[in-house]
Amino acid sequence: MATIQAVLGNLTAGERHVLTAVNSGASTLSLLGSGFIVLCYLCFKELRKFSFKLVFFLALSDMLCSFFSIVGDPSKGFFCYAQGYSTHFFCVASFLWTTTIAFTLHRTVVKHKTDVEDFEPMFHLYVWGTSVVMTVLRSIGNEHGHLGHIGRVAAWCWTETGRTGKAVHFFTFYAPLWGAILFNGITYFQVIRMLNNVTRMAVGMSDRGSQSDTRADMKALNRWGYYPLILIGSWSFGTVNRIHDFIEPGHKIFWLSVLDVGMSALMGLFNSIAYGLNSSVRRALFERLDLLPESIRRWFPKKLKSKGQQPQHESELVSLRIEEHQ
Repeated sequence: MATIQAVLGNLTAGERHVLTAVNSGASTLSLLGSGFIVLCYLCFKELRKFSFKLVFFLALSDMLCSFFSIVGDPSKGFFCYAQGYSTHFFCVASFLWTTTIAFTLHRTVVKHKTDVEDFEPMFHLYVWGTSVVMTVLRSIGNEHGHLGHIGRVAAWCWTETGRTGKAVHFFTFYAPLWGAILFNGITYFQVIRMLNNVTRMAVGMSDRGSQSDTRADMKALNRWGYYPLILIGSWSFGTVNRIHDFIEPGHKIFWLSVLDVGMSALMGLFNSIAYGLNSSVRRALFERLDLLPESIRRWFPKKLKSKGQQPQHESELVSLRIEEHQ
């Protein structure tokens, strides 16, 4: 991920081997998880709604970020530059896509607007444009080279940074990252607070239908309220490690570096589980199970076979509310 290049200095060969294994293993899990969500979007036409399209681009960014993190230093020259810049670009794009999902949810649920699909071109300009700018600025104060040499193999390719480079890295990655975390947190708080108010009103009016619908919405939103914690959990150790490295560049804390590399590399897996494996994806998968021959289906647990016939209880608020107004 974007942090791995910054944690290798002043570590022993054995410690670098451990970090290499942690990064490769965690990034592989993220690659598989995000790749699965991308595959579901491409294969299942019923998932191609605007709300899940944003999840698709999030998963695509995670998948490419994980891929370039795994490939390490492919060679010298052009490919070295391409690997380093690509990793940074797609990692930035990943957390920026989470802000577009939060914005869409807020505008649909809190603002009661149904024009969110009109924002798609702006979302792409915002995410990809900002990622390009941050990646170009990242090169300021850096001398490109090979980091993490283990034996005769270079594990990663990015830069050897001085103090200026470290400050620029913090500005071009961690500053927008924590800005995204703050935005997502405030947005989800407002959405959940509004639905709580609606729930209390429904209870006061004794409207059972409204209570049932709102409870389904709250079930989804309570889970979505934890989404900002994904970014916090994935990048808190990396943020602390960057600050420590800036203050004491000659002293590396190995256990902190392991948590830094491991948690940041797992971001794609966390996103694929939280954003991607929603009720629509599960229902689409269960429906495909019903198409399998009985000789194969009988090997699956009865729970899985029955879930495909159950109605959707956990609503996708964005999709449902848009469709209600069309």
